[in-house]
Amino acid sequence: MTEVTTLSVARTLDRCTTLGPGTRAVIWVQGCPLRCRGCVAAETLPFEGGTTHSVPELADWLGGLPDIEGVTLSGGEPFSQPGALASLLDHVRARRPEFTAMAYSGFRHEALRRGGPDRIALLRRLDLLVDGPYVASEQHGLRWRGSANQRVIPLTDRYAHVTGEPDTSAGVEVSMDGDGSLSWAGVPPTPGFREGLEERLAARGFVLRAEARREA
Repeated sequence: MTEVTTLSVARTLDRCTTLGPGTRAVIWVQGCPLRCRGCVAAETLPFEGGTTHSVPELADWLGGLPDIEGVTLSGGEPFSQPGALASLLDHVRARRPEFTAMAYSGFRHEALRRGGPDRIALLRRLDLLVDGPYVASEQHGLRWRGSANQRVIPLTDRYAHVTGEPDTSAGVEVSMDGDGSLSWAGVPPTPGFREGLEERLAARGFVLRAEARREA
């Protein structure tokens, strides 16, 4: 595995209950080579932009968060920065061995398994994967994923039970930051959700931050 010490990040969230099991932190990475039509987080697609964070800095942040069971890696495309993310998980688990990891990827699991050593290293450190590109015509309000072609794949026994649970939308969460700005996290249950939400909030005088939501 290549030793990578920095990560390009679009956004972080310290508590979320709509992007994976339990209460989780979320890291949205910056940059994605895919261009899924209807992506709800188009601002995370360019590799330019984002904020550079060191792996130890992010590990300290994650390791110090109370009452979360793990992290969800989203974006953007996490498997475009696999070496840094694999290293990040190693750093966190050195302090919190029970810490779980989930990731979204626009690539299929089978393709990731045929990838280079860094992608395989990240895959081996995950407990749960949501794979496949977002297809707008197949959006049906499913749990943790944006379209029916995507799969929730347990990679360890930790979350083997989730495939037997109800496959209905986990909803979205709106949060307010310290500066008073609003942002949201989750997988939109219907096409056009982001635009409709932003219009309704704007009508009431609220403006959402432009940073990443989740293209799923």
